[in-house]
Amino acid sequence: MTSPAPAQAAHPTDQQRLANKIRFETELEFVSCLANPFYLQSLAQQGLFDSEPFLNYLTYLLYFRQPTYSRFLQYPQSLHHLTLLTSSSSFRKAMKEQPLLAQEWAGKMGEGGKKEDGAGAGEAAAAGGAAERNGGDETKQAAAAS
Repeated sequence: MTSPAPAQAAHPTDQQRLANKIRFETELEFVSCLANPFYLQSLAQQGLFDSEPFLNYLTYLLYFRQPTYSRFLQYPQSLHHLTLLTSSSSFRKAMKEQPLLAQEWAGKMGEGGKKEDGAGAGEAAAAGGAAERNGGDETKQAAAAS
């Protein structure tokens, strides 16, 4: 026969609730920051992706993938980045060793990560920049063609 759980475990005190709320908000903010490729690159350059305790913490944060918790995220791509960080050592290595990767990636995210006619968002952005330098004629022609 087992004894009933202590009443304290069933009903947390106000102090425990506050501590849990602060912990959740801190973890939520950190996971949200993972949406920023420049932040990821900064973490990589600090050597955190080589730290076993840090990688364990990232694995712990995978609970945010559950709908109960993911609904609080403002930037859902942070979950994708979290998954990449926890599952792919090549991704972590690339963030550390390729300084322009974050810049290129941020440009693609700024374009919505869309692909048009097989072209990447970075290529579309470059084409758009060229169109602006040429008076926008290419942009007008592309808009008329669609």
